Amino acid sequence: MYKPYTTPVIRASPNIKISPPRISKWVIFLIKLLGRIYLFIFLGIARIVLQGEKRFFGAFERALRGDSRCILAFRHPNGGEPQILTWFIMFRLENLAKRAGFSFAKHPHALFIYGYDVLRWGGWVARFIMPGLGAMPIHPTKLDSQGMSRIFKAMKEGPYPLAIAPEGRITYNTEQVLSLEQGTIRIGFHAADQLKKEGKPYPVEILPVSIHLRYGVWGKMCLARLMKRLDRATGFRNRYKNEGEPSFTLRLRNCRDYLIAQNERWYGIPVDEKQSIPERLERIVVAALDKAEKILGIRMVKDEIITRLNYSRQVCWDRIYLPERETLNGLSQVERSHLDLRAGEAWYAGRHIDLVNFLWYFRSPLPEEDTPLHLKIEYAQNLWIFAHRTMGGSYVVQNINIFPRRVIIQAGEPINLTDKLPGYYQDRKTAIQSAMDDLLKTYMGCIEEVNKTD
Repeated sequence: MYKPYTTPVIRASPNIKISPPRISKWVIFLIKLLGRIYLFIFLGIARIVLQGEKRFFGAFERALRGDSRCILAFRHPNGGEPQILTWFIMFRLENLAKRAGFSFAKHPHALFIYGYDVLRWGGWVARFIMPGLGAMPIHPTKLDSQGMSRIFKAMKEGPYPLAIAPEGRITYNTEQVLSLEQGTIRIGFHAADQLKKEGKPYPVEILPVSIHLRYGVWGKMCLARLMKRLDRATGFRNRYKNEGEPSFTLRLRNCRDYLIAQNERWYGIPVDEKQSIPERLERIVVAALDKAEKILGIRMVKDEIITRLNYSRQVCWDRIYLPERETLNGLSQVERSHLDLRAGEAWYAGRHIDLVNFLWYFRSPLPEEDTPLHLKIEYAQNLWIFAHRTMGGSYVVQNINIFPRRVIIQAGEPINLTDKLPGYYQDRKTAIQSAMDDLLKTYMGCIEEVNKTD
């Protein structure tokens, strides 16, 4: 199966056709049949544990009974969270809830919101599975009235919760919440407002969920293999054979510093020994984004890094898959070749953009020898992604999974947006920011709760 993120793009393609979202019994059957195998083979998931279960069960019970509307706001640090939650909600949640004394009016399900680019890099499998689960695509950087109408309709009609990642993308960091986008809160407030105006004052709840990974003895063995691959990729393996292997922390520092230095050299950034690691990384982010924008012929100096990043990625995909064209038949050879050239340029610009997408979140401190295993593994995996992106790797092909691993789904206290409507009517900006602060506080509480019980 050809995927446009594995090899350079040399030809433009017409826009992909997307089936309208609907819940397909055939797709659900396939996931029931193959989902657990997929989670183990591709994500290394051996076990899934739910903590804060009464909050999770209660939010789903109210929503499925039609007494509330729910948005499951999940953190997205690793990349596999939507797959994990989909399988868990559809095939584990109901039995666990029954044992705890909760009764669902319907078989549990969640409608995931995702960006259109997922269907572009995900191939035919994503284009078959995701619409069949009722998942709803949306353009994150464009005015998408059709997508938003679909979302608000699902919120008003219920009963299934929406599932949204407020961080907006993979963040590579389970212990810190570096940024939250306002879209989730805005959708919730708008739905609460519309329901009230229609005389249906169902409470609209945000259910915060944080997902964490933990490892056993096999994790240590897999980490040792990953470190050898890192040492080999960065050229330190042969040196260690002659000089002896240093401590784990020093090996990580050597790899990190080497990758930073290589990017500084390739982007023509003067080395300043007085600068801290975060400052050096920030300069690489700016240089790489400038390079991508120069290739694409766009310029957005005054906007924030994330805004520029999102827009540049959208431009790249729109030049590879042409949104205004359903076919490329009938073009002259010159016209077709020009579109192919622009698609090729966009693919290479995307390599710089994907480096920026990772480095913006690469803020974790260097692990010490007594750092918990899961944080050592996370940092080593992030260094591998750093090396992979430095070598021109894409957004998708990245992690070397550490097998097997235990997943902890930690549910936080639901946030009732309907109760906050009076403040929303008085000052929308302040009310949205207040709800964002509550969400951030709840996420940090989830992280603390997991670390205490681990």
